Amino acid sequence: MPAATPEGTPETSPETSQETSLRRMGFGPLEIAYDDSVLEPRPWTQAQSLWARELLDEAPAGRVLELCAGVGHIGLLAVHGTDRSIACVDLSPRAVELLAANAAANAMAAQVEVVHTDLARLPLDEERFALVVADPPWVPSAEVGRYPADPTLAIDGGPQGLDVARACIRAAGACLAGDGLLVLQLGTPEQAASLAPDLEAAGLGTVEVRALERGTLVRADRL
Repeated sequence: MPAATPEGTPETSPETSQETSLRRMGFGPLEIAYDDSVLEPRPWTQAQSLWARELLDEAPAGRVLELCAGVGHIGLLAVHGTDRSIACVDLSPRAVELLAANAAANAMAAQVEVVHTDLARLPLDEERFALVVADPPWVPSAEVGRYPADPTLAIDGGPQGLDVARACIRAAGACLAGDGLLVLQLGTPEQAASLAPDLEAAGLGTVEVRALERGTLVRADRL
């Protein structure tokens, strides 16, 4: 998933400390720290954050849930400057450590709950969320070698690149409020089309698909 910078994106040249492996980059108004053990934030994924932020104006009351959050850049930007709080979930211990640090560094710790767990173990039988944001790994397993700089855990989406996306859809279907919304990032419009039956099975329907220069966004609403 090579990076691409959309028009209007602030300069995001990483700054690397000579004393640590940490790098920092601007992501909208936020400063995001990451290192080589996690997926480097892609500046163009701000499009997902900004779309989610727009949809919060019509979403029901409640928190936002971010699945496959990585170091938190997408979810943090989505709720930045709002009164919404967010629960950010990821499987990688290092990613959630950096996520918590990024929330604190951007004065958002009070807004953010960091959850280290597998999607299959996520407790979804109580709280109902207003909006779910997910950027799952979507590279087919046979193609992960094309991205040697990226951690396999962060990009390997299974044989068709859709295994984790399907888990995100199931989770969204289980925990979205009655008028809740899902914004899902995938690799291609073809992947989005392939997931239509999974969305329907989860009680969700595709409302809009946006093809980006690098990636595809899907908005799905509760049916």
